[in-house]
Amino acid sequence: MKLPWDTKKWGELLKRYQAVLLVLAIGLGLLLWPTTGDGERTSSSAPAEERQLDSADYVAELETRLAQALSRIEGVGEATVILTLESGIRRILASDQKGEELETVVVSAGTGQQETVTVQEIAPKLQGALIICPGGGDAKVRLNILQAVEALTGLRANQISICQGTGGNVS
Repeated sequence: MKLPWDTKKWGELLKRYQAVLLVLAIGLGLLLWPTTGDGERTSSSAPAEERQLDSADYVAELETRLAQALSRIEGVGEATVILTLESGIRRILASDQKGEELETVVVSAGTGQQETVTVQEIAPKLQGALIICPGGGDAKVRLNILQAVEALTGLRANQISICQGTGGNVS
């Protein structure tokens, strides 16, 4: 029985293009690597909508981190930080120029929903800070707090208020 293809000819072709086929196989393997069989990402990074914080979440997280850092400075005690915003989070979206018009790039999420493509996300601009702590009455402690808040937030000294408190948290 004769096969419809010549195995000798195929063997020669495979040997001749072995390196090309190997590169193609590796490329295909890399393309399929980050997904599971059902299309979900195996990567630890969250989807774009879960990663994006709104301004309130951003400020709350920053206040918490800043309060924890300030509380570790000698003489400060338990600090409470309240930040105000001048502007919220700004997202710069990808755009495409079609003729005279500039259109925002939209991609399909695979679930029938469409999402915009964010090119850059700019953090909110802070307007001022209030720090309340038991050590807020001591000039040296106030200076340390002032320098730390200036360095961490980019606010100027006239935008930062430090008050002596009782040590409890303010909600």
